[in-house]
Amino acid sequence: MPVRFLPVIGMLPMRYLLVCLLLFFSTSAAAGPAVTPASRSYTVTAPDGVALAVQEHGATDGRAIVFVHGLLGSRIDWDAQLADPRLQGYRLITYDLRGHGLSGKPAAASAYRDGMRWADDLAAVVKAADARDAVLVGWSLGGAVISNYLTRYGDEGLGGVVYVNGVIELRAEQLGAHPAIYRDLVSDDLRTHLRAVQDFLRLCFATQPPAPVFETLLANAALASWDMQRAVQGMSIDVAGLQRTQLPVLLMYGARDALVTTGPTLARARQLQPRAQTVLYPNAGHAPFLEDSPRFNQDLLRFVEQAANAH
Repeated sequence: MPVRFLPVIGMLPMRYLLVCLLLFFSTSAAAGPAVTPASRSYTVTAPDGVALAVQEHGATDGRAIVFVHGLLGSRIDWDAQLADPRLQGYRLITYDLRGHGLSGKPAAASAYRDGMRWADDLAAVVKAADARDAVLVGWSLGGAVISNYLTRYGDEGLGGVVYVNGVIELRAEQLGAHPAIYRDLVSDDLRTHLRAVQDFLRLCFATQPPAPVFETLLANAALASWDMQRAVQGMSIDVAGLQRTQLPVLLMYGARDALVTTGPTLARARQLQPRAQTVLYPNAGHAPFLEDSPRFNQDLLRFVEQAANAH
């Protein structure tokens, strides 16, 4: 896939510049992890032409870990991992999903409903980054992206996969019942939409984060495409690849998740992949990598090392 380096700020509409400024100031004030080290940024073009904003941190020659964020997020979601010295010996690759962050935001519903488009994006990033034996880490929607990737591309060239409160299937028993929030996320009324975004983000946490951190996540969510939010609720997910993979698989789930129902989701994931390891965070909700980042990072590091030794 072609790789293009772009003067990103110069390409953004003014409304996105304003949101970026808000994101910058709220991030500067956040009472959270240390500022992440300098990153290397570039743009990868997906097969259907969507521009994907990619960033790399950590060692340039280390084993790769590719982080895939969730709905209404961006690479900023992973700051607590990117800033951890224990992980910086690895090549830490993040990218903004289509319709999110600084990546392209196509208007067509098919660009989001077709789950294999998201798989193609991940494949384009892995290929352009030459991320051999990479461990894929997907949070929430990012888990569905990884499942579609495994189905479409298989597991050759990968080192392992990690589901972080990942969506396995869009079935009622695996998802928290919040129909009003999902309805209002696609409302044409701005106030209604913004309230739904706030409510959705609050549901990510069993214990609410400090106000500056929440403000950063809220500004982050403001970059997400409304077209994407309308269409992604019908995204196709194919779990055949998860069922077939021979890679090490790790399921990292907060026990108090209000968005992805932990018990039924883990049961289904283990049914598909009985070899999967499980780590449960009893006091965390949907975002254990933020709610319990020190333990999460240690558990992730241990798995990455195990996956490397298995090759």
